[in-house]
Amino acid sequence: MKGRTIVLDHIKGTEAAALLIDGRLDDLLIDAPDASRPGAIYRAICDRPLKGQGGMMLRLPESETAFLRQGKGLRPGQPLLVQVTGYAEDGKAVPVTARVLFKSRYAIVTPGKPGLNISRQITDDDTRDRLLGIAHASHEGDMGLILRSSCDTAPDDEIADDITAMLAMAEAIMADEQGAAEALTDGDSPHTQAWREWTAPADIITDPGGFETLGVLDQMTELAMPHTRLTDGDMYVEPTRALTAVDVNTKGDTSPAAALKANIAACRALPKALRLRGLGGQITVDFAPMSKAHRKQVEQSLRAAFRNDPIETSLVGWTPMGLFELQRKRERRPLSAAFLNNL
Repeated sequence: MKGRTIVLDHIKGTEAAALLIDGRLDDLLIDAPDASRPGAIYRAICDRPLKGQGGMMLRLPESETAFLRQGKGLRPGQPLLVQVTGYAEDGKAVPVTARVLFKSRYAIVTPGKPGLNISRQITDDDTRDRLLGIAHASHEGDMGLILRSSCDTAPDDEIADDITAMLAMAEAIMADEQGAAEALTDGDSPHTQAWREWTAPADIITDPGGFETLGVLDQMTELAMPHTRLTDGDMYVEPTRALTAVDVNTKGDTSPAAALKANIAACRALPKALRLRGLGGQITVDFAPMSKAHRKQVEQSLRAAFRNDPIETSLVGWTPMGLFELQRKRERRPLSAAFLNNL
């Protein structure tokens, strides 16, 4: 199978979406019906400040709790609009932010941050001028607006309709701040996320059983194993409760350039390996032994690899023991071995 293919299906009743490139998994979205979806908006109630951390614990509907990292100026009992930023770890509160965004296929509305911006990926001046005209004709008020890179080839009327819909939703929700704890939006499902984020031309398969027919389930089963094949060397990705450990080795190659080749191959493969497994939080990479002179080249390869990854990842740097640390946003449902082995 050549080209891009988007498969929309269900796994034992759970909604899921897969992006295949030349028949191989490139991205995977699976719903978590028992958890708050990232992007969901709540009217929360401030509960208690966490002294020493500067944060605030919040009450959500159905006795759920949330953690807001920046709680300065808030008081217990105060209602507050917040947005879920990622999946909560077992036994921990739902992570949220008070900087609410309204994100769709073409537009992002930013309440409290006025201004009009167009994605830097759109470089053609005529296209930018055209999009500015659409935005000014559709955008009123003091909310900020960002036009995404998907606007580049989109029809004008679709962009205008998207802006209007997002602005209307933002105005309605931002005006609904007072009251008891309540879920105001559910967040996007995997099928909606696929429509919103996978905007490049692709064949779309919606027939039931598409995951099995196109080999998606078989490739998901492979993700239960820590081993990831590289063009040079091997990589093992193993999540623990505290962090995700990544080990890189040369697979028996003892040539002088073996370590550098394996490490660069691992840099290129790491974003996809983490993305498909739904892994976030602290990532620690134990690269194959190499000289310190090669560290800069490896770090540059890492930055290039993560530049186009859709999940926010911070490259923290080298530890005194020669490990490399990253911090990755928990935007995806982790694919635990138990879940994958139950396919």
